[in-house]
Amino acid sequence: MPEIEFRQEIDYRVRRSDRARRIRVNVDADGVEVVLPRRAAAREAASAVRELEPWIRRRLSEVSHAQQAIAARGDAVPYLGELLHIRAEPGRARVHRRGDVLWTPAGAERKPALERWYRRSARAEIAPRLDHACTLAGLSYSKLTIRGQRTRWASCSRTGAMSFNWRLLLAPEEVLEYVVWHEVCHLEVMDHSPRFWALLARWCPDYREHSRWLRRHAQTLVL
Repeated sequence: MPEIEFRQEIDYRVRRSDRARRIRVNVDADGVEVVLPRRAAAREAASAVRELEPWIRRRLSEVSHAQQAIAARGDAVPYLGELLHIRAEPGRARVHRRGDVLWTPAGAERKPALERWYRRSARAEIAPRLDHACTLAGLSYSKLTIRGQRTRWASCSRTGAMSFNWRLLLAPEEVLEYVVWHEVCHLEVMDHSPRFWALLARWCPDYREHSRWLRRHAQTLVL
């Protein structure tokens, strides 16, 4: 008698959006979210989940593995390839680093304080790397902004404004270097044409390896 495979239904939540022009499915640590345009029929959410079921299950598996990797860090956070150990100190308002230890506020204030520290550190780490890369390439940028985008690691505008995600400090140093060079190359070539990739390969020969690492481990780059 053939075995009957039991597949658990995928739980999802629906969010209506006035800005959405098409149905979008997001999968992250909070689960599966279907974003529907305001006028779309409710049944279209279930249809989208059925159609994308293999992809959704792969993404849920990736998220699960990422959560296990984050849990394995214990009371430590990554910083450009190092692990910094967290020590909470009641009464402390700001994060302070001493060697491989981060002294942080206790309780609910710890995570917001850690993010503020990473944002400050991101500017200190990225600015000199960006300046050095621009000097080598004979290019210049107009300003540098540190942000916390959910879906973008960095960007370069046509006016030369640079934006980098502070979470890049949770990746190895060579991955940060790759992202810096990626954006510097956009100062010369704004698109992703063969000319752009050839330029990036000139300045960062191992860019493919670092790009793959970032795609595979993106879900783990959280506090």
